[in-house]
Amino acid sequence: MQPLLELYGTFVKIGCVTFGGGYAMLPILERELADKRHWTTLEELRDYFSIGQCTPGVIALNVSTFIGQKRGGVAGALAASAGFLTAPILIIMAIAAFLTNFAELAVVQHAFAGIRVCVCVLIAQAVLRLWKGSVVDAFTLILYLAVFALNAFGSLLPLKLPAAALVLLSGAAGLAVFLRRARGAGKDGEAR
Repeated sequence: MQPLLELYGTFVKIGCVTFGGGYAMLPILERELADKRHWTTLEELRDYFSIGQCTPGVIALNVSTFIGQKRGGVAGALAASAGFLTAPILIIMAIAAFLTNFAELAVVQHAFAGIRVCVCVLIAQAVLRLWKGSVVDAFTLILYLAVFALNAFGSLLPLKLPAAALVLLSGAAGLAVFLRRARGAGKDGEAR
């Protein structure tokens, strides 16, 4: 029971600072889960983010579910997910109860403007961290540039590819390159 309570408590703590969504949380998750607790590696965490982005739901919630499952199976996944959801649900309920009364106040509007700026910085930091861990060779750089161009300038093309298609095509390209490299490594081993 103690490991489940630890999962729950850790993700309650993380859920309390869930400003800006999954990408803004990447530095917090890296520090808490990889550096401090050693529940995952940075590479695994980035993989969880990639999968969490491609699956339905909130990225950070998906990541908490993956970490919980790794640490404690189904019960761990439920404990981590419940922990992650506890604080945001309580905070949203409190804000919803009082926001309509105070939303028009200048101080509240300025506070939200400051929060938006902070969230942008957190997301930019997460993008740089993901970039460093993901764009590791010429192939991944070319793939990144191609997907970025298709996504950013897709409205100029006669047929815009949906994000899901870009993800599937990128995964297929990565798999094809891996298989090609593995086949090449196998031939080198046979030649020796």
